[in-house]
Amino acid sequence: MGQEPATDLERCLARAQRELSEALERQAATDEVLRVIASSPGELEPVFQAMLASAIRICEAKFGTLLLFEEDQLRLVAMHGAPGEFEELRRRDPTVPIYVRRLVETRQIVHLANIAKEEPYASSPLVKLAGARSFMLVPMLKGNELIGAITIYRQDVGVFTDKQIELVQNFAHQAVIAIENTRLLRELRQRTDDLSESLEQQTATSSVLRVISTSPGKLEPVFEALLANAVRVIGSTFGTMYLRQGDLFRVGAVHGAPPAYVETLKSEPLFRPGAETVLGRVARTKQVMHVPNLLVDEAYRKRGPRVVAAVEQGGVQALLSVPMLKDNELVGTITIYRAQTGSFTDKQIELIQNFAAQAVIAIENTRLLNELRQRTDDLTEALEQQTATGEVLQVISSSPGDLEPVFDAMLANAVRICEAKFGSLYLYDGDRFRVGVLHNAPPAFAEFRRSEPAFYPPPGTALAQIIATKRTAHTHDIMLEEGYVARNPIIVSTVELAGFRTALAVPMLKDDKLIGCINIYRQEVRPFTDKQIELVTNFAAQAVIAIENARLLNELRESLQQQTATADVLKVISRSTFDLKAVLQTLVESVARLCEADMAAIRRPKGSAFFHVASHGSPIEYDEYMQGHPVEAERGTVAGRVLLEGKPIHITDVQADPEYTMVGISKRAGFHTILGVPLLREGSPVGVIVLGRKTARPFTDKQIELASTFADQAVIAIENVRLFDELQDKSRQLALASENKSQFVSSMSHELRTPLNAIIGLTEMMVTNAARFGTEKAQEPLKRVNRAGTHLLGLINQVLDLSKIEAGKLELNPQAVQLAQLIDDVISTAGQLAEQNKNRLVVDAQENLGALTVDPMRLRQILLNLLSNACKFTKEGEVKFAARKVSNGSSFVEFAVSDTGIGMTPEQQAKLFEEFTQADATTAQRFGGTGLGLAIARKLARMMGGDVIVTSEMGKGSVFTVRLPGGATR
Repeated sequence: MGQEPATDLERCLARAQRELSEALERQAATDEVLRVIASSPGELEPVFQAMLASAIRICEAKFGTLLLFEEDQLRLVAMHGAPGEFEELRRRDPTVPIYVRRLVETRQIVHLANIAKEEPYASSPLVKLAGARSFMLVPMLKGNELIGAITIYRQDVGVFTDKQIELVQNFAHQAVIAIENTRLLRELRQRTDDLSESLEQQTATSSVLRVISTSPGKLEPVFEALLANAVRVIGSTFGTMYLRQGDLFRVGAVHGAPPAYVETLKSEPLFRPGAETVLGRVARTKQVMHVPNLLVDEAYRKRGPRVVAAVEQGGVQALLSVPMLKDNELVGTITIYRAQTGSFTDKQIELIQNFAAQAVIAIENTRLLNELRQRTDDLTEALEQQTATGEVLQVISSSPGDLEPVFDAMLANAVRICEAKFGSLYLYDGDRFRVGVLHNAPPAFAEFRRSEPAFYPPPGTALAQIIATKRTAHTHDIMLEEGYVARNPIIVSTVELAGFRTALAVPMLKDDKLIGCINIYRQEVRPFTDKQIELVTNFAAQAVIAIENARLLNELRESLQQQTATADVLKVISRSTFDLKAVLQTLVESVARLCEADMAAIRRPKGSAFFHVASHGSPIEYDEYMQGHPVEAERGTVAGRVLLEGKPIHITDVQADPEYTMVGISKRAGFHTILGVPLLREGSPVGVIVLGRKTARPFTDKQIELASTFADQAVIAIENVRLFDELQDKSRQLALASENKSQFVSSMSHELRTPLNAIIGLTEMMVTNAARFGTEKAQEPLKRVNRAGTHLLGLINQVLDLSKIEAGKLELNPQAVQLAQLIDDVISTAGQLAEQNKNRLVVDAQENLGALTVDPMRLRQILLNLLSNACKFTKEGEVKFAARKVSNGSSFVEFAVSDTGIGMTPEQQAKLFEEFTQADATTAQRFGGTGLGLAIARKLARMMGGDVIVTSEMGKGSVFTVRLPGGATR
């Protein structure tokens, strides 16, 4: 029995490991598909192939296909692993009509164990050419819209598991997402093409588009090309582009302007245009501003500095300013200048408007492209981090309880992804750091760290900062730090050995308690990004989880070992209740194994000394010596000190202990570390457990606690044996006393009944023949003597009956009794009892009661006792006797005696059937009796398979009911 819980736990652990392995495999497959999706934007074929390959591998299938639903039919678009002949057939005719109707109607998964027995599949090429048997079809749905389906085939008969079906469903969801993404990407590409074509048609030159296409994400060459073409095509002098930043503007590009004017523009990179200026008016109205003659414009007349500079430095006479609008929001302006007055034509204005639109498109495309690049970079980084996390989780799953490979995997991934040179992971015990793992560390630094595996971090270092703050420490350049600048020798030597400049230290925290840190280093000055810091923080959290899992697993293993050992001991205790030696031997074997001791022994008291009674692992010479040398409470031995102090005694090396007197035998046996634990019962020692090791290696607190637990079990076993021995002795004494009592009662009853019968007979004869003997005057005293003798004989008979029942010697004489006749006899006798207290006796017996197999004498005894009590405790009232047959699943006969007498309280009823007990002392004084009648009546009824019960209410009377098993015959 002790092994069963361990086996169950092992099975649970194995099952959990299998499920984790399957989950990791499914996660890896999903990661692989996501990696293909990320690396093949707009290309569905590699995505579909990756999905099918993963699905077939994980589902243990032979081949699979991916179908798209187009124009009311399914078309094969991808196939993996299919037999050659079947693949060639599908390549020639990719339409697959066999599933269409069922799939369109149900949109449900189709899962068949053997399609060779299902039409229309049985006669299809799937069976004939591909040899398919097991089959699974999973629809690809977008909402309720059928997009297509994934089919998986096996060439053997069987069913796919729920997890395999769920995996293919996930792939189906991913396929729908990939198709939708591709559609959106194609629409975006189409839109870009349409815009490019429209721009090409509307612009005067293709060079702008060429610049846009050749400079993705770079606006300066685009703006330069726009202005250059605008100036050239319109035949103007020069042009500028202003870009809006909030309420201010800045120069985005300048083409062909005189150098003096360019310098003026550069002198104020950001400016707020005046309300009267052309730029101010464009900003306010978002309309084209056309000034044929700048010299007469209000802004020039008011001598606006920029307008004056344009005229005097740029030679400007006329200008055209066109707003760049996106969703009716001003993005900037394009302004074209001429050295002569005159109006711009509508076509020229339209051309500049087209250039402005192109500029807005270029700005938006650049924004989108930058966002796309950023998103791609984020996805790539996330995928890399997810892959690294997956690797770490895989190591965790494959190395339960083993932290070093987990730490090494974490550190390697952190160093690689964060583009660091090397890394270290330190564990913190609340006082010092110790090296967990190092990765790619310079040899000199690695040797330095290994030479001092546990160390105190010097003040001013990142590790000291982490201890103080429990926060990430990011050192951009160690040579600028105060400790290095002050030439702290430890910091300087560490930096020179490792050659690092930038460092990141991330704390490992459990419930805000520091348990370690992860450090990564760069040998150049290059700070880590927020995302890299976040990644290392995640690894630190995983490290904490791994440490906690390992701790829990080790505790579970220890607990399991302890529970198994405890169960073994308890099993021995339960099986060997009377064999104390076997129990103690099991205890010493278990405690030695679990506490990693080379020897274990138990000493038990005989008189004032404690003797060697059980041992394990010790040499024969050692056992013989200990058996011949009992110990007492003194300092010379471990057991003696335990007895003296009443608590565990732990000596790391007895051979070096000045008080230890058994050094010789300990040296010969090779024991150094000794642990003694008392066996205490109510604070007094009843034994000592002694554990020994052949090396000077102290026992841990947990091992001492475990040894104390075994000591408690030993006390329980010893106490059980003692109690059992006492119980056996008491049982023998009670049995002897009961036998002596029965013999005495039987003997005394015989001795008393003989003279009593003589007295009763003599008085009856003298009363009957009073005239003959001349004793007429003594009749009344003789009758009283006769009644007293008869009463005393009844008491003796009751005591004798009770004694026989208790001794198990009362034998029943069951026979078929006609109940009607028996009831008549009982009522005839009870009638005289009723008359004594002037009670009315009522009989309510059911007709045709038939016969009942009972002991008739004992049944009469029970009924007469109940009727006698009813008549005795009722005065001038009613006593009723009822009899009936009852059947409610089982058949029995019920006799009820009710009265209108004094009744009883619930407390009196509770002790009514106890031997020699009456309702209370007052009742006993008033009505007499021994308190045996009802006790005997219930015992007799129960011997016949029935019972006697009572209901009563004080002052209103009582009802006694006798129920006996049926079996009556007519």
